[in-house]
Amino acid sequence: MLAACASLGPQLPMAPEDDVPSQGLSFPVRTLGPDGEFELLPSSLIARRLEAQLADRPLSILALSGGGASGAFGAGAVVGLTRSGSRPEFSVVTGVSAGALIAPFAFLGSAWDPEMAAIYTEEIDTSLLQPRLIGAVFGSSMYSGTPLKKLIDRYADDRMIEAVATEAARGRLLLVATTDFATGEPVVWDLGSIALYGGHDAGRLFRSVLLASASVPGIFPPVIIRVRTESGWREETHVDGGVTLPFFIAPAPEDLPQFAGAGAQPTVVRVIIDGRLRDFPRAAKANALSIFRRSVSAGLSRMTRTTLEQTMAATRGRGISLDYAAIPVAYPLPGAFDFDPEAQRALFTYASVCAESGRLWTRVQQKSSDAAGERRVVPAGTTCPADDQFIGRLAAVPSGGLERVGWSAPKP
Repeated sequence: MLAACASLGPQLPMAPEDDVPSQGLSFPVRTLGPDGEFELLPSSLIARRLEAQLADRPLSILALSGGGASGAFGAGAVVGLTRSGSRPEFSVVTGVSAGALIAPFAFLGSAWDPEMAAIYTEEIDTSLLQPRLIGAVFGSSMYSGTPLKKLIDRYADDRMIEAVATEAARGRLLLVATTDFATGEPVVWDLGSIALYGGHDAGRLFRSVLLASASVPGIFPPVIIRVRTESGWREETHVDGGVTLPFFIAPAPEDLPQFAGAGAQPTVVRVIIDGRLRDFPRAAKANALSIFRRSVSAGLSRMTRTTLEQTMAATRGRGISLDYAAIPVAYPLPGAFDFDPEAQRALFTYASVCAESGRLWTRVQQKSSDAAGERRVVPAGTTCPADDQFIGRLAAVPSGGLERVGWSAPKP
């Protein structure tokens, strides 16, 4: 009877079939124009505009992945890069799910580090998951979306919107992905254009996109977003961008210039993965929630690794520099929905220390002589992302993944 009742509920909004864009391997960007209407711009056009607007500045892209509670890794890594003096002004910052929440801070620069650090070392805790009890059966999610919404409302305030608009006017891009629940396709939003041209509604729309990108379906409620296009106003239902994209590079690698800016400086792409690329085997309890969590974790790590391999192949082919970081298997990572404050602080500090000491990045090898760059001393016993054997070997494999070279993870 409960199962039958749980299938009831109001119809969620969806776009008319004619308004759903066809998408290939490179995703168009939903950009708000000065007239207040959204349009889909192809990756190739975004690349040309970006190159023209950057002028003599080098092209540097940061992509932040999803990862739930592991978002503390990405936040700590960004702060550590600031402390090491190696953090550039990123031309483009992209974010998915937990990475979407970090993306505005990474985009705005080191002056915003204290606020980002406070979120992951002081504010996020177990209260983020507020059970809905009977509402979990008859509603759209197991947990209330109110605590997450309040957190986003608190930091994505008018001051942040104004700062993002200022940087967008300089030609920089802040992009966040959600998943259109009706079509099952990713939607890439240009948050800079929303901040720049959204008017009095900019804040609401900006925060709604961030909330949707981080709203894991079934865990948090879906988010209804009202948009205006050539065909008029419509309501759409959006959920976690990580459902369809673990992370994304925009413009697409095939559209990026090999060299940009003064002195023909090379284009550099950096990816921070808020999770592992592979897990140790581990037991799961015989209950629905445990099985669900383990299945999602396995699927996401595999999808992330596949996407990373595809990105490596695309950047190698164009001579674009690619650095990436992920959480090593040796790190005692809690579950994706374990928001224990001590675990959050520990993961944040770990990533910050590794980034500050120069042990964050693994560089994808263009030639056998390539090196990952300068590496400094870290505290004894610390295994940083750049030290992990699995992560490092992935960078050296030309194509087809690690299975083709017969490498397997060490026994725990």
